[in-house]
Amino acid sequence: MAQVKTLGEWMADRGLDLATLIEASGLDRRVVEAVAGNRYTPSPQQRQRLAAALGIGLEQVAWGHQAPVEHVYGHGPQFGRSP
Repeated sequence: MAQVKTLGEWMADRGLDLATLIEASGLDRRVVEAVAGNRYTPSPQQRQRLAAALGIGLEQVAWGHQAPVEHVYGHGPQFGRSP
């Protein structure tokens, strides 16, 4: 069974820095930084490019957010009641 790790863990295992992965994948710097920081879930095409740059399969990377997504409604408590 293939070992599943985050993109950051794969980068550490391969000894790659962010600049090298950006160049190898051909993706925008902001996208790669966000994916490596687990703040962005990449599209299928972006996943393919990142996995190919690392030399691993798509199923070996744990894609997705690690930080919870919070939905905030209204203007906040400083403005009184929020809908």
